Amino acid sequence: MTSGTPSSPRGEAESPAPLNWAAPDWTRAHRAEIQMRYGDIDAMGHLNNAVYVQYLETSRVILMGDLGVRDTEDHSVIARLELDYRREVLWGQRVVVENLVERVGRTSWTVVSRLLADGEPCAYARTVQVRVDAAHRPEPLPERVRGALAPLLVQPSAEGVAT
Repeated sequence: MTSGTPSSPRGEAESPAPLNWAAPDWTRAHRAEIQMRYGDIDAMGHLNNAVYVQYLETSRVILMGDLGVRDTEDHSVIARLELDYRREVLWGQRVVVENLVERVGRTSWTVVSRLLADGEPCAYARTVQVRVDAAHRPEPLPERVRGALAPLLVQPSAEGVAT
């Protein structure tokens, strides 16, 4: 492995290409409304940076349930998380997380997300999930899970701009 090259726990180089966040057709995304709690707000009066990760996780759980993937079928761990903060989220704003599937591999899949507050994009994320067996070793994704994720695969928008 070359110095400075990110790698997976298995030693494979993993460096996904940068995503132009405006390019995906977000109108096709799965949407999960998130209930903000007062305790999610920090001393500066905005959503605490660590809470974004919790909101992303909640949205992925809702996503899998809405796709009909049962808890017993989703034995996955997070291998990578990228999070770009764009603007603050304030108490009382309506929060929605939109998810698309960027890639489905042999043992993993990548979800790209955008967090909206009152309809304005506030953060973008990319999460790589790896399906694992009981010993936490990667195992192939079942065809049923692949099929459930397929309709959410990223498609560029007609104009190449966020909608």
